[in-house]
Amino acid sequence: MAKFKKKTNTSQDIPTSALPDIIFMLLFFFMVTTVLRETDLLVENKLPNATQLTKLEQKSLVSYIYVGKPKDTDKYGDEPRIQVNDVLIMPKEIPKFVFEEKDKLDEVERDKITMSLKVDRDAKMGIINDVKQQLREANALKVNYSSILSADAL
Repeated sequence: MAKFKKKTNTSQDIPTSALPDIIFMLLFFFMVTTVLRETDLLVENKLPNATQLTKLEQKSLVSYIYVGKPKDTDKYGDEPRIQVNDVLIMPKEIPKFVFEEKDKLDEVERDKITMSLKVDRDAKMGIINDVKQQLREANALKVNYSSILSADAL
């Protein structure tokens, strides 16, 4: 009689066929749950109440200008200041900011840029007029005033 040998083809390898799926699921999870940093506010920004609401069409064409009293009054004083991106600037620097923002856009979209003013409700009108004048000089004529929607407007 012949003896039959039992052949064992079992291997001790770890199956890696599902590994790419797991990696992509983790990647998508972190992409969805991660919040991108916008701007660190260096000025107080309590927005005034609004009675009407108009939604902006393309947020990629909006640049924000913050006006308010500095949070660090020891360093910057008590007078309202202008903040763009993460820096405080003087009114005469606004045209430079506008041109830099326009340079980031495609040539077709440069004339469609909107400057959104987020002004503290306690800010004086003089600094707002200075900002508007500088925006006119930079040919940024689409200006938006941001506010919060009051409960009675709903």
